[in-house]
Amino acid sequence: MNSAWPAPVEFGLADYPWERPLGARPRGDGTVEFRVWAPRAESIALRVGERNVDLLDAGYGVYEAVAPAQPGEDYMYVLGGRPLPDPASRWQPEGIRGPSRIVSEAHREVEFDSPPTRDLVIYELHIGTFTSRGTFDAAIEYLPALAELGVTAIEVMPVAEFPGHHGWGYDGIYISAAHSSYGGPQALQRLVNGAHQAGLAVILDVVYNHVGASGTQALEAFGPYFTEKYETPWGRAMNYDDAECDPVREWVLQSATAWIRDFGIDGLRLDAIHSIVDSSAEHLVAAIARRVHQTRDDALVIAESGLNDPRVMRDGAAGGWGCDGAWADDFHHSLRALVTDEREGYYEEFGAVSQLAKAWHRPHVHDGTYSSFRRRRFGAPADDIPPDRFVVFSQNHDQVGNRAFGDRMPAPARPLAAFCTLLAPFVPLLFMGEEYGEDAPFQFFSDHIDKEIADATREGRRAEFASFASFAEEIPDPQDPGTFERSKLTRERDGELAALYEHLLRVRRRLPAPDIDEIDFDEDGRWLRVRQGAFEITCNFSSEPRRVPCTGTTVELATHGAPAVAEGRVELEPMSGALIA
Repeated sequence: MNSAWPAPVEFGLADYPWERPLGARPRGDGTVEFRVWAPRAESIALRVGERNVDLLDAGYGVYEAVAPAQPGEDYMYVLGGRPLPDPASRWQPEGIRGPSRIVSEAHREVEFDSPPTRDLVIYELHIGTFTSRGTFDAAIEYLPALAELGVTAIEVMPVAEFPGHHGWGYDGIYISAAHSSYGGPQALQRLVNGAHQAGLAVILDVVYNHVGASGTQALEAFGPYFTEKYETPWGRAMNYDDAECDPVREWVLQSATAWIRDFGIDGLRLDAIHSIVDSSAEHLVAAIARRVHQTRDDALVIAESGLNDPRVMRDGAAGGWGCDGAWADDFHHSLRALVTDEREGYYEEFGAVSQLAKAWHRPHVHDGTYSSFRRRRFGAPADDIPPDRFVVFSQNHDQVGNRAFGDRMPAPARPLAAFCTLLAPFVPLLFMGEEYGEDAPFQFFSDHIDKEIADATREGRRAEFASFASFAEEIPDPQDPGTFERSKLTRERDGELAALYEHLLRVRRRLPAPDIDEIDFDEDGRWLRVRQGAFEITCNFSSEPRRVPCTGTTVELATHGAPAVAEGRVELEPMSGALIA
């Protein structure tokens, strides 16, 4: 344990009352321990079922009680006569405006060790659209096939209770409550157990940079969960470094560790950490990584970082934040611009083969260089970070769903994009359905229960695409249930593409340790060659056939046809790749 920072509540020490377990925790003797931080409450009472329970003032705005109660009972806090859910609720069976429910201890059926990052192949899925029923339980039957394919971890998009029945999950409010329409916490535990039985780790996407606007008033009634010092693109900034921030930070830290400890979840993906503004001596992201690793040393913390800053992954002793990995957008942008020739918005500064060549070494194309899109220097070199700490992708929920119509990678570009992503020396992430050529879009959908927020979501969606001339026509209404329904997987397969993914994932396991020996490219010819041990990855990004240099003589795998190798060159079809040995 790092003695420089306060000991977490999991280690049985608590200097302040907010460091004790927040929420409702069954004690196993017919009683439940309740604790809430509510410094703004002029009066506060606890209502369990139809019973009123007296609360003790523990100081610093914390109120607590031990009362006769059972898992499955509902409860609420009554602040100045207004009943409100528990900010640390573990279950909201009637949604964000209903009562909280006491949850029994989760039951883990399988002891499971997280795979090391070098063995990770991540599969991102959205519970609501992964199956026709859209529940935790419904997803379980498809997990063994993913493991057989070569996937080693599923990454579940956010499940914290959000407004309405369906949504992406990034506007969650009760950050520790598994979403009611997906089946609640017990169903989530069944999903985790099913994944572990199939040999898959579970990474949960969590959002700590903001909460959904539908819940800000309820949280504000308890205490200063928000600060006026900063803003986020999605709403009010969380209070992580202003007056009375410590209980807010602890609320997040207990949430993060509970997913790991109570459900056996194997890792967290931290959403948009670049929008977590924190001037504290220990940044919140570093605190999350520290607490999660203290809870379970093999648990993974992967950051979605728009910073291109290796500090995110450096150890705390080196001044870093201690995350085990980070998403690498520059690899995606470099690849997408080459295989599709898109140049609008943030793709405007990509499209050169040299950029993908640079990204193949370490996926910070911007490593202190000038970014024309941002109009400033951006990023820092990351040569000291091992390649298997970066997560790369050709598709994910953002890069599909944040397009105006949620359209997936164009079919002609899919084989070469998969070839590059799965053979690169980084951790590959697949977005649900891409492994067999799913054509259903993944559109932006929501089910906001507040009309003002629903209208603002529609208008914000339209404004988002102002810089993309090709998206000038009317985009789908996020609030239309049809937008959600269109986004469900059809599972209609492209047999050739599915076979290619299977072959790529088998071959990937034979590649040597992810140290690149040599990278060559020709900007005019639009080809790239990467030598990794005895293998050569050769790519043609041109619309014309190309003869790409190689030293090997055997084609181990090709995206198209049967390329010929002669006189130190391989004949590649347009927009194709081949692995040479």
